[in-house]
Amino acid sequence: MTHQGKRTELKVSAIENGTVIDHIPPESVFQVIHILGLSAIQNQIMVGTYLDSQKYGKKGIIKVSNKFFESEELNKIALVAPTATLIVIKDYTVVYKEAVQLPDGIRKIVKCINPNCITNHEKIPTRFSIIDKEDMKLQCHYCEKITKKFEITFV
Repeated sequence: MTHQGKRTELKVSAIENGTVIDHIPPESVFQVIHILGLSAIQNQIMVGTYLDSQKYGKKGIIKVSNKFFESEELNKIALVAPTATLIVIKDYTVVYKEAVQLPDGIRKIVKCINPNCITNHEKIPTRFSIIDKEDMKLQCHYCEKITKKFEITFV
């Protein structure tokens, strides 16, 4: 697209095989990268934030070549990006597309807010039940302390 002779659009190449995570709230893109551990992999990764979206106004997107995630892994994204859509691509063709779903429980990625919790003093992985999916409330398996959405801190 051009505007007065200037290019106003940047095309990003399609991926042959891999995963696209679309419709991420733009402010959550880097949390999604953290949750999935993408900074530690050598695959080609394309990230876009604050892109125009007809559905949401603005959105983020992450494309990861040659990487396929387990649904349990991806559903953790729902903690920070409940509107995200998972798209699996094989041979340049969409073979699977689904909205992320909030799991019933999560392990290892969220820190307990209770300073006295055993997970904050010993090498025990955190474990939470999601007790309110609407308002996002997590309950620690060990100390039973409730963590609210605005209090979530990622390990």
